[in-house]
Amino acid sequence: MNKKIPLVVSTGVLTLALALTGCADNSTAPSGQTTSSPQSSSTSTANEADEMFVTMMIPHHQQAIDMADILLAKDGADSRVIELAEQIKAAQGPEIDTMLGWLEDWGVDYDPDSMDGMDHGSMGGDGMMSEEDMTLLEDADAAEASRLFLEQMIMHHEGAVDMARTALDDAQNSDVLDLAQQVIDDQTAEIATMQELLAQL
Repeated sequence: MNKKIPLVVSTGVLTLALALTGCADNSTAPSGQTTSSPQSSSTSTANEADEMFVTMMIPHHQQAIDMADILLAKDGADSRVIELAEQIKAAQGPEIDTMLGWLEDWGVDYDPDSMDGMDHGSMGGDGMMSEEDMTLLEDADAAEASRLFLEQMIMHHEGAVDMARTALDDAQNSDVLDLAQQVIDDQTAEIATMQELLAQL
């Protein structure tokens, strides 16, 4: 039987939800079922914290890809920023596919259209860009877009790292925990790179 998870539009609510459900075991995945994770099979059950992290991280990753696409469409953008945007897109696309596979395995419905019309900028600490932020990036010339992309993506990555740290505290699925740690490691390193690039522009 499928479950539907309402998407939460407040980081505070997300954190509270994770805290309240961190010890719950609402397993829907058969033991030993293989998922699309490239690292391991999903041998542990998924609780609501696992489901919440994955459901929130999918649109978060998708927005990062959208931001990268905008930057990559700019003629004359800084070559180092272009390389970073390509790296982010190449990493986060497959992770979205993996997380969608997990939700399917767990019997969790995910409706990307339910995100339409949300003011992501109101989410606070999750780093999501507002429609106005995305428009600024789209309208910027190549030089300004290079700088703006770095500023926005640093904030975006910091939000993802915070979400991943919360998942490490409250989630229980081994694949989710591995991904959360990978997000922390990879995006923390990318934040440092972007800060260095920003200082050089």
